[in-house]
Amino acid sequence: MILETIQTYNDVKKVPMEQMPQLAQEIRDFLIDTLSRTGGHLASNLGAVELTLALHYVFDLPKDKLIWDVGHQAYTHKILSGRKEGFASLRKLGGMSGFPKREESPCDSFDTGHSSTSISAGLGYVMARDLKKESYSVVSIIGDGALTGGMAFEALNNAAELKKNFIVVLNDNDMSISPNVGGLSSYLNNLRTAEAYTDLKVGVTGALSKIPNVGEKMVNTLRKTKNSLKQLMIPGMFFEDMGITYLGPVDGHNVRQMVKVFQDAKRMEGPVLVHVLTKKGKGYGPAMRHPARFHGTTPFQIDTGIPASKGGKSTYTDIFSTVMRKFGDREPQVVAVTAAMTTGTGLKRFGNMFPERFFDVGIAEEHAVTFAAGLALGGLVPVVAVYSSFLQRAFDQMMMDVCMQNLHVVFAVDRAGLVGSDGETHQGAFDLSYLSLMPNMTVMAPKNKWELSDMMKFAVHHNGPIALRYPRGEAYDGLEEYREPIALGKWEVLQRGKDIALLAVGSMVQTAWKVCQALKEQGISATCVNARFVKPLDFSLIAELVKDHRLLVTMEENVHNGGFGEQVTAWVKEQRMEADVLNVSIPDTFVEHGGVEQLRKKLGLDEENILRRIQDWQEEQQE
Repeated sequence: MILETIQTYNDVKKVPMEQMPQLAQEIRDFLIDTLSRTGGHLASNLGAVELTLALHYVFDLPKDKLIWDVGHQAYTHKILSGRKEGFASLRKLGGMSGFPKREESPCDSFDTGHSSTSISAGLGYVMARDLKKESYSVVSIIGDGALTGGMAFEALNNAAELKKNFIVVLNDNDMSISPNVGGLSSYLNNLRTAEAYTDLKVGVTGALSKIPNVGEKMVNTLRKTKNSLKQLMIPGMFFEDMGITYLGPVDGHNVRQMVKVFQDAKRMEGPVLVHVLTKKGKGYGPAMRHPARFHGTTPFQIDTGIPASKGGKSTYTDIFSTVMRKFGDREPQVVAVTAAMTTGTGLKRFGNMFPERFFDVGIAEEHAVTFAAGLALGGLVPVVAVYSSFLQRAFDQMMMDVCMQNLHVVFAVDRAGLVGSDGETHQGAFDLSYLSLMPNMTVMAPKNKWELSDMMKFAVHHNGPIALRYPRGEAYDGLEEYREPIALGKWEVLQRGKDIALLAVGSMVQTAWKVCQALKEQGISATCVNARFVKPLDFSLIAELVKDHRLLVTMEENVHNGGFGEQVTAWVKEQRMEADVLNVSIPDTFVEHGGVEQLRKKLGLDEENILRRIQDWQEEQQE
């Protein structure tokens, strides 16, 4: 096998060009086999195999810098840089990350996981290189989905001023996670089909080159007038108009073609954009037919693509999807907004049934939020469904465009808390902190699937900004008998006791209930509270509990700084109340990849660790 000869970076340069198709197939076979057992990002990586081979063939790593936007398509890059054996532990606790990580290899130039960052980072590298008078190539690889993000355009605008070489590779597969939308997508479609220009360029150049003596001079003259020619044949020439040299489109599954284009791009002055056409999921039928489903997949059966384990209970996203579909029927003023996450956020059904009330704005969270502000001012009730980690990107828009104007926008914050195998860039560990500090914002979290439904109804009929955060994965269906009507800022007491009170938020209510039952077995009758509102806090209940409880234990899947527990502790101290407060939360750190239950145990959020901390407190009281 040719793949066995790739042991470290730059080994691919030893592979003859005619063997590249075989090597590409071996890499695809390896990825399909491995990910069928581990899960991971499959479709995007299958589409980028030849592109990565060409990049590694032309550029010298780690001297040259390859910067992958988002980074979930960098599996082949990891293989070619000597990390093939690491795939056995892909995305597992202590194992190899599913994204580029500088601590893993000198060939990883930038830690990533969010979109639209690569051009900015690459531009920074270029400026540093030139100021230090160093010599290396910088290549930013960005997908057509990520190119819809505003930050990418800001960077392109800045890059256009460069006089030094900088290469941007546009990996155009017509997909982000969901199919691409908007004007840029339409523009790229025009570029993809601009065969008239490509055919004319090849035909004329080839014919002129054959003319003795004067042919080459005429070709050079023609090249100097390429801008005029492109303007005639391809409407707009957006990138050239910005001052960025455009090369392509080029077949993203032909290594030889891409090698030639990349070698040409290396020699050019100023910024160059190489437009590469690829097919997401290439080489694996199920992934090509269902690229969104195979964007991030669980283990699956290779022959059919069917998940290895049958789906269990409904997820919180499933519950949200059902509730939104019902709103579509009953509440004509409700509209839905998402940022290229139609399937991931559960809005596909709503979008199919009510297309005129569904808006996928592309990878543009900032725009999504301010767009929702306009919808609210127009008399509608927008529900913005975004993953917790991605909503961070729209902090300013939430603060200034929604909260400052006190507009009724509902934020459905999916993947809140620990997400797991995607690691630091995807953990929803900060939303309680950043949402709680916004004036006029109301923040809720459901304890189970029924409360998610009830909270959505409350949120849609609320007046003002309101956020509902819920975790990834199966929806908890316990504590069904506890379903007090929701009232603004009022918590739910699930069990009355004394001495110790557990105040738990959202996903931690299930753990709090288990801790309460364990304490009961020890002869301690504790109080268990579903702190369903993080803002406003239920100050009256806290004051009541302090009267006959010596210890309040706050529990949340959020960082301590600015979180629920810190807010409760601050208020108790301000009121000079006689009670200790023990905060169970995520430390002030970025949480690595791994299984959610493994991470909870490591971070001290599991039942055993919480009981131990309560026991330690009890022993301190007896001293």
